[in-house]
Amino acid sequence: MEGDASVTGGIFWALRFLSDIAFRWVPGTVEVVTGTAPGTSLPIIHAITEPVSMGEMVSFFQTAAAPGTYQYFYHQWSVFVAVSVIVSLFLGAGIVYCVLRIFQIRNNEAERFKAAAHPIATRDISKAQLRWNRILEQAHSDSEQGWRLAILEADILLNELLDVLGYRGETMADKMKQAERATFHTIDLAWEAHLVRNTIAHEGSMRELNSREVRRVVSLYEQVFKEFQFIS
Repeated sequence: MEGDASVTGGIFWALRFLSDIAFRWVPGTVEVVTGTAPGTSLPIIHAITEPVSMGEMVSFFQTAAAPGTYQYFYHQWSVFVAVSVIVSLFLGAGIVYCVLRIFQIRNNEAERFKAAAHPIATRDISKAQLRWNRILEQAHSDSEQGWRLAILEADILLNELLDVLGYRGETMADKMKQAERATFHTIDLAWEAHLVRNTIAHEGSMRELNSREVRRVVSLYEQVFKEFQFIS
């Protein structure tokens, strides 16, 4: 409560000070300069009908004002200018801050709208990456059944990659035969990994596996996927 009272008092004092400048100091200064203030007399001066210099304007004010009032006006005007500069600086800083905040808020809103329109691309991991993470978990497990599933699933992922690249055929072999080494640098690795998968699929549990062999085959698939940025 005390903090609120002090802030309110500060605002009231500032408003009162500004009102004194606007409604007492400036009109009073003008009255003194023009000789219309009580106790002042305006000497006879000639009207200004032609452009004048700054020095002539100063001389005009000195002549138009009563004795000693020009210095009073100059002092009061200096105070007014100083206060005006300080207030203008604060207001200018406030305007700059508001503009920066508006741009920041608009940028945040634009990013949110973009994320809402493309949730998978901007916030979520791709489906291929999620499946690949699962394959890695199976390949690094202690289960031989998990090893087999890792290789079989990696081969399915390779087939989907071939479809994305535009290769067509009834089998994966037909698709890979269309690939050229100039544009598919890891095609030999893909063939090697696919042949191991075929052996596992045809021989089943008769095909013995070990963790080192499984990880080697999985790394072959990984190099193929990373060539085309199918996974990160």
